[in-house]
Amino acid sequence: MKVMVVGSGGREHAIIKKIKENPEVTEIYALPGNGGMLGDAQCVDIGAKDIAGITDFARENGIDYAIVAPDDPLVMGAVDRLTAAGIPCFGPTAAAAAIEGSKVFAKELMKKYGIPTAAYRVFDSAEEALEYVRTAPMPTVVKADGLALGKGVIIAEDVKEAEAAVKSIMEDRIFGESGAKVVIEEFLTGPEVSVLAFTDGHTLVPMVSSMDHKRALDGDEGLNTGGMGTVAPNPFYTKEVAAECMEKIFLPTVKAMNAEGRTFKGCLYFGLMVTPAGPKVIEYNCRFGDPETQVVLPLLKTDLLTVMRAVTEERLAEVPVEFSDGSACCVIMASGGYPGKYETGKKISVKKHPGCEIFAAGVRLAPDGSAETSGGRVLGVTAKAATLKEAADAAYSQVRDIDFDGAFYRKDIGKRALAALEKG
Repeated sequence: MKVMVVGSGGREHAIIKKIKENPEVTEIYALPGNGGMLGDAQCVDIGAKDIAGITDFARENGIDYAIVAPDDPLVMGAVDRLTAAGIPCFGPTAAAAAIEGSKVFAKELMKKYGIPTAAYRVFDSAEEALEYVRTAPMPTVVKADGLALGKGVIIAEDVKEAEAAVKSIMEDRIFGESGAKVVIEEFLTGPEVSVLAFTDGHTLVPMVSSMDHKRALDGDEGLNTGGMGTVAPNPFYTKEVAAECMEKIFLPTVKAMNAEGRTFKGCLYFGLMVTPAGPKVIEYNCRFGDPETQVVLPLLKTDLLTVMRAVTEERLAEVPVEFSDGSACCVIMASGGYPGKYETGKKISVKKHPGCEIFAAGVRLAPDGSAETSGGRVLGVTAKAATLKEAADAAYSQVRDIDFDGAFYRKDIGKRALAALEKG
């Protein structure tokens, strides 16, 4: 069986490694992939947003199944095009991917169907948005409407910061046309939880919960990033919270998308906050999170490709999806300066530890065949163990045996989760 995975980061590498476990799989192609994946897949130099090129490749090379992982090609309709070409796919249609592609759509969906979320206002005029934030309660949250590499959210502590956020998004267009509209919403408090879920539009199966660490520096300081590390499961996601989420958020979202004629099939990501008033949705993603995938999939006991095909064929209810009881920790190793300016082309040396997974994100092959850095987030180092402390210790032990010039990483991934576990 020939499988094609669209994307180039650590998330895609984690998916590829899991797909590789299926004995039916004979070839895996990554489009475009990266140099650190070459032991697990054949990389093809076709960009993730080249929908025509992806479709032509799949047709010409007899691809049996395609997995579209990143947000951009999903929102652009990659699954629609591949399906029309006769290639079975994992991932939502463009109509369903709007749940991430437009924060305005997502907020209005939740409002219409009574799904718990923060109070909000939508603006397509910078002048009106600025006028609003001058009297809005602070802190407040300013979000670009469209896709922004996971960085289109600014938490403003005061009016000055809120004004700066509106101007940078709507006037300076730091996120391009994604900033043509903004959502300005109530600032919620409470622990954040990420839950990825398989759904075929009828059945929804949540995966093990996780905790992301978005800020660049220890103690949740510094700039927002695409994610500096994750742990799973998330101790704040109790059985009681999970039951409430299923009843009030997960299933209502699937039903709402069906009612809107946008049936969602694929991985639906719920970014949640467990507030004093109960869990609320911060954001939806239309795909596997990054780096949440790097801790969730290593804990998946059921064959991933089997689950994905059941989603595509709308028979997810027939497949028992199981996760191991242990914990996992992923530490992101980034280029110095990320998420700002950083240098690339730094040689990477690795002394591999048994039991650890190293997922390549910003990696390419140098002319001499060695691995070197090519992006901001370079590697995701994941370990799993019976306890979170053991998993974190193992991940950091592996990190210390990886070297490239300017490498930096947070030293406290999992610290908040461990503190919560100790409190009971």
